[in-house]
Amino acid sequence: MKVRRLSDEEGRQLQRIVRRGGGKTDKSIVKWRRALVALSSAGGNDVAVILATRKGERVTVSRERLRQILAEEGITFQRTKTWKESPDPRREEKLSRIECLLEHERDRTFAFDEFGPLAIKPESGSCWAEKSRPQRLRANYHKPHGTRQLFAWYSIGSDRLYGRIEPRKGAVPTLRALKAIRAQVPDGEAIYVILDNLNHHEGPMLRSWCQENAVELAFTPTYGSWANPIEAHFGPLRQFTIANSDYQSHTELASAIRKYIRWRKANTRDPEVLALERKHRATLRGEAQRRWGQPRARAA
Repeated sequence: MKVRRLSDEEGRQLQRIVRRGGGKTDKSIVKWRRALVALSSAGGNDVAVILATRKGERVTVSRERLRQILAEEGITFQRTKTWKESPDPRREEKLSRIECLLEHERDRTFAFDEFGPLAIKPESGSCWAEKSRPQRLRANYHKPHGTRQLFAWYSIGSDRLYGRIEPRKGAVPTLRALKAIRAQVPDGEAIYVILDNLNHHEGPMLRSWCQENAVELAFTPTYGSWANPIEAHFGPLRQFTIANSDYQSHTELASAIRKYIRWRKANTRDPEVLALERKHRATLRGEAQRRWGQPRARAA
């Protein structure tokens, strides 16, 4: 005795129920068990295997007693997090310098980073759709377009985002971006650029040019990219231009990114942008566990 052959849609729906426990709004254990039985049968398991139970004494613990045990052991239900402690010997020095620039040199400080790789492929997301008829992503078997990189910088003082799209990462396109940043403040006085410590950001060509043109590079610590202010602005950029998209070429994708950057400059205080920036910033700070890496205050 076994279930009939499932359609693709039926199989995917049963998988969703089994993996997610019935979904966010429906946590029915009965529905989950039935889906598990149907999926097991469709996978070739016989009735004996599906209905097999382990023999032995059953131990029953009340919810209150379980709560007491967990409280006594100091255990709570938490999400697993990835954590890397920075091995950078200059970690505190770098974070202190970034904090100083953000407090005292806002009008002459920029945050720079690469955003990518940008690929031509369908991207999942959320959108309005007819009930029970969600949008479907097309198959993506061939990828003949290659990738691109967005070199972006954020002006701390004016709260504006800028960028240019390059074929790849490297010292030469980074230098082009730094020249564009320098051109925005052409008075010859020092400007400051916060960026991560990729190898091509610290090469002799860039350092020599920066020294000649009064550009100070303020590097984030190793594994400390969360301290770069531009990171919070990549969340809205991804949400408004890439999520739920299916661009057909890099020209089309680049046009959408430039359109967003122009809109962002004209709507720096838009509530939706600010909300997404706060959300992304909170996520970054949550991963870092502390503000700018400064030691936590000890309890009195």
